[in-house]
Order: sequence, then C-alpha cells, then structure tokens
Amino acid sequence: MAALCESFTLRGPGPGGGGPGLCLEPGPGRDLVLLTERGRAATLFKISDQKPLGCWSVKHGQILTCPVVCNFETHEYIAVHDDKVLRIWKDEDINLDKAFKATLSADVYRIHSLPQGGPVVLFRGGGVRTLDVLLEAPQQEIENIISGEAIRWSGAFMEGQQPVLIFTTEKDGDFFVYIQKPKLSSLHRYKLEQQESAKPLCFTAHITNQTVALLCLYSNDSVYQVLVPLQQDTEEEEEEEKEEILSKSLLLNLSVSGAVLKGTSLVVLDKDHVAVLGSLAAPGKKPTECLTIWNTKFQTLQTSKELPLGTSGQLWCYEEKFFLIHGKVLTVILYKCETSSLAAAVGKLKNSQTPDVSLFLNWNTLEDEELVVSFQSQESLALKAESRMNLRSRRSTVAGEQPAPLSVGQLLINYKNASAYVFENELKKVMARAPSPDLQATIGSVVTALTERCKGNPKYYPTNFLQQIVENHELSYSLCPDLMAVALEKKDMPLLQMCLERFPDIPEEVTYTCLKAFLSISEAQLQSLDVNVDSVICYIDVELDDKDVKTEIVENGFSSEMDQDMCDTKIPEEMGFTRSRGESCPVGLQKAALLNAVLHSAYTETFLLPHLKNLPAQQAILFLRYLYYLYVKCSEKVNTTLPGIRSPTINQIMDWMCLLLDAQFTVMVMLPEAKELLSNLHKFVRAQVRFYSELNKIEGSLRELQRLNHLRESQTYSIEVLEII
Repeated sequence: MAALCESFTLRGPGPGGGGPGLCLEPGPGRDLVLLTERGRAATLFKISDQKPLGCWSVKHGQILTCPVVCNFETHEYIAVHDDKVLRIWKDEDINLDKAFKATLSADVYRIHSLPQGGPVVLFRGGGVRTLDVLLEAPQQEIENIISGEAIRWSGAFMEGQQPVLIFTTEKDGDFFVYIQKPKLSSLHRYKLEQQESAKPLCFTAHITNQTVALLCLYSNDSVYQVLVPLQQDTEEEEEEEKEEILSKSLLLNLSVSGAVLKGTSLVVLDKDHVAVLGSLAAPGKKPTECLTIWNTKFQTLQTSKELPLGTSGQLWCYEEKFFLIHGKVLTVILYKCETSSLAAAVGKLKNSQTPDVSLFLNWNTLEDEELVVSFQSQESLALKAESRMNLRSRRSTVAGEQPAPLSVGQLLINYKNASAYVFENELKKVMARAPSPDLQATIGSVVTALTERCKGNPKYYPTNFLQQIVENHELSYSLCPDLMAVALEKKDMPLLQMCLERFPDIPEEVTYTCLKAFLSISEAQLQSLDVNVDSVICYIDVELDDKDVKTEIVENGFSSEMDQDMCDTKIPEEMGFTRSRGESCPVGLQKAALLNAVLHSAYTETFLLPHLKNLPAQQAILFLRYLYYLYVKCSEKVNTTLPGIRSPTINQIMDWMCLLLDAQFTVMVMLPEAKELLSNLHKFVRAQVRFYSELNKIEGSLRELQRLNHLRESQTYSIEVLEII
C-alpha cells in the first residue's frame, strides 16, 4: 500500500514564481537538495530545516543552461552556463566568476551525477563523456550521433560498476531510445514502436536484473512499459547491429470510476508503484490538479492529493519525498510505499493505528498552509495544528516539566484580536527564544505575520519594528515575499532601501517597481523620511545658491572646459573646472541614496530588460542623468572608487547605464531634452577612451626605458634612438 503523508513549504515564492525554468537535483547529503532557478541561480536547501544553506548566481548576461548537480565523490558543484561554459566550485566559494572555468567544444544538454559513478555529461549532439575524461581536454571534439533529432529526456543509472546513460530523441514524429555506457564506449540505438493517435509526453526508467524498464506516459492517458536488455558488446555485434524496433506493453490506464487523469509528469517509486502528477477530469465536474500514486502490479489507484492552487507540471522524487510547485511555492510531500500484496490491494492488511511522528520540522511555524495565507483561519484548523506536534515538541513533553512554547501559528490564533502593542510583544518573545539554527525561519514567519496583519488592517503598519528586524537579521526575499509589496503600498522608502541592500534574491520585477517608485516620489516628500544617506554624503554636490566658482583638482585629467573633440589640444596648466550645467547632482541627497540601493541589488539582464522598457521617458532621463553624474564622479578619482559606505562601484554604474540605454535608446533619441545628455555622455566616454589610450602609450614607453636600463647594468654599450609616440 502507498500513502501520502504530511506536506510543508520548502521555499516561498521565488523570482517570477514557479515554472518550467525550475529543476531539482539531489544535494551532497540525504537531507539536501539543489534547486536551479530559471537560468539565474542555484540554491542548496536543507529539507528538514526548510532553509537555504547557500546560493550561487551567475552574473547578468549569463544563463544557466542545464541544472546544477553535485559531484558526490568530491562534494563539488557543477554548472554549465551559455551552453558551453563549465563551472566547478565548492561550498566555501561565493563568487562564481572566480570558480574553475572550462569552455567546451559543443553544447551541453544535461549533466547527470551518480553517487558511485561520478558525473556524466550528455551533449546536444548525443555525445557522452565522463567529467574526468572531459576535463583532461575540454576542447576535445564531441561526435554528433543524433543529427536531426532532438533530445526529449535523459537519465543515468548504475549497472554493477558501470554508469549507464539512457536518453530518448524525436524526429518527424518518430521516437528513438539510446543506451550508452561511457566507460566502455558502448552505444545502442532503438526505435520506439509508434502508437496511433497518441504520442509520448514524458519518460522515466529504472534498471533491474540488467534490463532497462522504460516507462512512457502517453497522451491517451495510459502508461506503457518498454523492456530493453542491456547487451554485452562485441565487435561483430557492433558491425552487424541494425535498428531494432522496441515493442511496448500497457502498464497502467489512468482512469478510475469514470474520471480520467491527464498526466503531465511520471516518476517511479519502486518496482510496484509509480506517481503521476496531472489533472483529474470527471464528467460534469471541474478538472482539479492532483498528485496520485498507482500500483502497477494490480493497476489500482492507491492514494491521491488535490492541489487546488495548481502546479507547474513538474514532479521530482528523492528519499521518499515528492517535490513540486504548488501555486508559487516549492512544496515537499512525504509518502510511504509498502510491499504490494493482494491483501494490501483489497484493504485486508491489518494496520496498527500508531500515530505518526513527524521527522521533519515545519519551520513555517504556521503549521498549516491555510494559516500562512490568511488570518481568517477557523478554530478547527487551530486545534488540528495544535494536535500535530512535531518531534521536538514531543521530546520536550516526555523529558521536561515545562510545556512547549506556542508556535507563531498558535500565537496568531490567540492574539489575532489583541492590540498592536501586545501582538508585537508576543512576536518579539518568539524571536528571542528561537534557537539559533531556526532563527532565520522564525524571523521570516514573524515578518509574514506582521505583513498579513497590515493587509487585514490598513491603519496598522509597524514601520519601526519591521525596519529593526530587517536591519538586525539576515533575511531574504523568499522568506518574507510580501514585505516589499506592503512597503511599496505604504511608500516606506527607508525599508525598501534596507531590503534592496540586504536581500540577495529580489525578483527583477520588484527591483523595477522600487526604481520607479524612487524616481517618481518628490524631493519634498523625501525630506520628511529617515533615509540612510551614508552612500552619498561623501561625494554628492549640493547645489549652491551663490554663483561662486568651485575649483577642484581633477585627478584623471578630465576637464569639462577642454575641447573634447580635439585630440591634439594642449592640456591647460590650471587643471580645474567650473561648475556648469549638468555637473551638479540631478537628484537630492535622499533620492540619490535610494537609487544607490537599486544599483546594489542583484539582477539578471535578461529578466530586468523587459521591465526597464516600460519605464516612463522622463524618469528614464532622470535616472540616466544621475548615472552620468556618478560616472563623471568616479572618473575624477585615480582609483575610480567613490567614498562612503555602500557607494556604487564603477562597474555597477556602467552596467546599469548600458542596460538603461539598451532599453530606452529608441525613446531617448527622439526626445529633445535627452539630446544634450546623450551628446555629453558620448563626448565624455570618448575623452576617457583617448585618455586611457595615451596612458597605455606612456606605460609602453616606460617599459622600454626599463629594458634599456637593464641592458646598461649588464655593462654593454649601445647607441639607440627612442621615439616616444
């Protein structure tokens, strides 16, 4: 028999929610999984604690093109971005730009990592290499064995001491199966028997007794099985081998009591059970998405669970746990499968009614998902939450004299009608007594509780409490996804500034919304807000009422009074410049600090660019003027570094400037007010290029002089004419 057990949320709404861009792989331990998100980042999660242990992102402009995997032998992580660039790093590495890098000669489709066989790399052309062989010569030629075919699915398994890679391809409606043993250079190709009026939707496989059992979910709501014996290769067989057509047999019909399951994902649980994720359609009823477990021996539906918030259609399974996207959150569902028997199938197997004890602690603290979503929970749910004590609570009850403290979910029930003062004091007590390993998740639950109360009561907004939490604790956007939305609604600019500077996983859409809010708010409104200006106070120019000329030393040789179009003009002896139009900061102190927070936020160019195209023209010009001002300020310094705390770097400024011009250039060239700005920017950049070009020439001349001095020291005489260009 099979049963679905408790469920909990592993990760809240991520950038752009859930979707096909997500992929899950096993981590370096039984309690760890690797989540690859939409081509931008990989996060290592500890399942039992429901919290991330590490996150690694590629820089903007780069895209992860296959899921990140773990090398179980070395405990290193392996990724491929931009199809051909291989990256390898360890837990302690933070910046992927500094990780090991190798550029391959062909596009990678997928990397499969086996606990005992090591990583195996499958290329889009069908070529296969083990990672060790590939690293010996990254530019080695990779054969193309599936010309014209597209890979639809792949999987890796161990047969004895040898890794076996299986993948399916499609060409003109025909499907093919390839079985490779990379270490033996063995390859077999088969054609899948065609099915009239139906085609395969997804595949999965397992190996038993040197036989590959390939399971295919077809569009006619049926699961078929194809058995392929693993052949022992000989030279004669390879020469005489012809394309063999694989016949299939019906394994399972996904219908019960007139209802039909339209499956989207299929996974094998054991030799007798499979799980199917899909939409259950019954006559006269609205289709509902659900997770089901089927017994293939008796062709019966064992158990099912409705998923009312919808799914992405993806399903993963590791260590008796299902992982799927439910709504916008990554959900974990525990399950149990027992050995199939006829008595179990007909329900005659005796079952001792021993209460289940959860081995996984739900750090969501609101025990039930309904409590997280709304404060309108019924008292029956509260009683149910109280009855579902976790393992630690039970241990403390058995061993200690004191009852376990109330969870955040129970506090919400008990204090939902309490005054704001009492409510906040109770939440502070929860944070104070939370053990250190669980503190981050507990703080996230506290912030969620506060934001939910803000939504329910528009007059309630504890700005000081929220700012204190964000400032003093390491949080992330995924732990409290509604916080920034509430702050935007309340126009709490100081809190948004803190979030942008501290949260590492803010979605690009939220970053754009903050940028638009910062540019649209008036300077008068900002005067009354307590914005942190440490990032701008040391370098910003405040507009003076008098017209006195300010003279300052220009370290990089730039002067606005120079004729920037002339490359042979002599540099004036007095390297100062007067304050002219456009050289003072185009925004006030507070707005500049807010914009600096946006410059510090992490983003991926692919996802941010579409949002920047929607930025109003006047706001885009104002933002570009500020970026131009920062660029000039950086260029005045020898080390191109602005003073102050959390000041933007020259690279951040230039990246945002290029991104903004890419998004808005067509609009800007048509606006008269942007013409002068673009012209000045063009002249300044050209002057900088010429200046650094001259510096390079001087550097070359100095190196030549050093070489001559070295020759003189060796007691040789020479007469040379050195022309300094």
